[in-house]
Amino acid sequence: MSQGENMPYVSETAKPAAKPAGTPAGTPGTPWAAVEVEAVEAAEASAPTGVRSRIESKFPRGLVIRLIAYLFVGHLFAFFVYLLFVLGAENQ
Repeated sequence: MSQGENMPYVSETAKPAAKPAGTPAGTPGTPWAAVEVEAVEAAEASAPTGVRSRIESKFPRGLVIRLIAYLFVGHLFAFFVYLLFVLGAENQ
């Protein structure tokens, strides 16, 4: 199927309609980028101030617990492998 047969031509340079002055976000005629920017600004304004609460607001608690557990277990395994090499070198 070629471009002109059954498919309408859409210009790649088409731009969304500009937001009229005084139009609140989320109303018809508001570009999606403006809605997203205003939503991000609202989220940043209501963000918690503590370090722990900032981290928890960005990452789920379960993810943080798994990350710490995997790091601990990974380092424990690396130490075990290192210990095997050290003990193996002493027996030669």
